[in-house]
Amino acid sequence: MPTAVHYSAQGDELGQVDLPEHVFEAPIRTHTIWEAVRAYQANQRQGTSKVKSRAEVSGGGRKPWRQKGTGRARRGTIRSPLNRGGGRAFGPKPRSYTITLPKKVRSAALRGALSARARDNEVRVIDRLGFGAPRTHDMASLLGKIGLTERKCLLVLGDYDENAFLSSRNIPNLCTISLRDLNTYVVMRSETVLFESEGLAQIEEVLRI
Repeated sequence: MPTAVHYSAQGDELGQVDLPEHVFEAPIRTHTIWEAVRAYQANQRQGTSKVKSRAEVSGGGRKPWRQKGTGRARRGTIRSPLNRGGGRAFGPKPRSYTITLPKKVRSAALRGALSARARDNEVRVIDRLGFGAPRTHDMASLLGKIGLTERKCLLVLGDYDENAFLSSRNIPNLCTISLRDLNTYVVMRSETVLFESEGLAQIEEVLRI
């Protein structure tokens, strides 16, 4: 059974804690993980880029100059993409980049990503933080005590905690996310995953994996 180091909310090591085998000892399918990361990044795109085609730019109601005898290339309109101020040829249009993956594929990718981190002993557990007020200094001191200051760390909260989010948003290499928003992309871009203990206890129920 995979295990992780358990810390108190003050950063003191308390020993080892067992990790759910169904989540942290799943097959690691690299292609499935790639598909999930690709879908996540594609779904972040707004798809609002737009330029005008030759049919949309203004002007071009008459032929710029006569067909022959000027020594210049023939032109039928100033809206041609060859002209300055003309329309753009094959330019971007608003579109959707959304990629939809089956639920089982998303689940397998997330379990594989978490299993990869657990296999490298990069999953750790900490008691509920419970910051009384936003304090970046306290969060930075806690990470320093655990030894995660220089590593890309993903902090997974059991539930949304505004004080914890505000305390961590200005710390380099630290990404904070609630358990319900956990996804393959943020797991793979981090080096160490730090779970709140209550979030780890309900990971199978919340993520339905």
